Amino acid sequence: MAGRSWLAVCLALALSQTACANPPTADPCAHDREAMLALDEAAFDQDMTGGWRVVASVPGCQRVAADLIADWRRTNPQAGGIVSWHEGQLRAGAGQYPQAAILMAAARKPPEADKAGWNAYVDASVAFLQRDRDALLAARERLQAVPWLPTDGMQPPVDGIVAVTFDNGQSMRMRWPPNIDVVDGLIACFDRPYDEAYGTDCRPPLPPAKQ
Repeated sequence: MAGRSWLAVCLALALSQTACANPPTADPCAHDREAMLALDEAAFDQDMTGGWRVVASVPGCQRVAADLIADWRRTNPQAGGIVSWHEGQLRAGAGQYPQAAILMAAARKPPEADKAGWNAYVDASVAFLQRDRDALLAARERLQAVPWLPTDGMQPPVDGIVAVTFDNGQSMRMRWPPNIDVVDGLIACFDRPYDEAYGTDCRPPLPPAKQ
């Protein structure tokens, strides 16, 4: 009996030491789900340093962030299509192309509300996910054909480039129509994963500003 007790103590001590030497690691994707779901749309989706982006910014947590957006959308059915779009982008980045294509397609605007080629951009992104290069090129043509939309603080395009001046006096140059550079990246890197094709390395660089 004494021998068995001594052995039990030794085993318990060994297991304890092993547990202490290898403590459970914290989940890098952990977040306060209830607090996230309680956020309004601006705080959850438009805060560049908050909301779902806090989770998505952690490597390997895109799918967790996408699931968080899905939960938030279920509790906020009135949310705008851009929230669905962001979930689609995350699922595309996680390799869930079929689900991502459905979510992105749901972000289309009514034709009368689409003034800057958003729907053509959506079509191009969906075509990329569906591995349909012909549809991607056709969507690019539709986007390229979007007429110039006079906008406060934005100069008319010159060689496809517009200059934008913000209220704080800062300015930047971008291509017109919006997202045409993203679509060109999807075409140039068609055989790469979505995250890579969407990235700036695949997009054509802006030409130098004319003096």
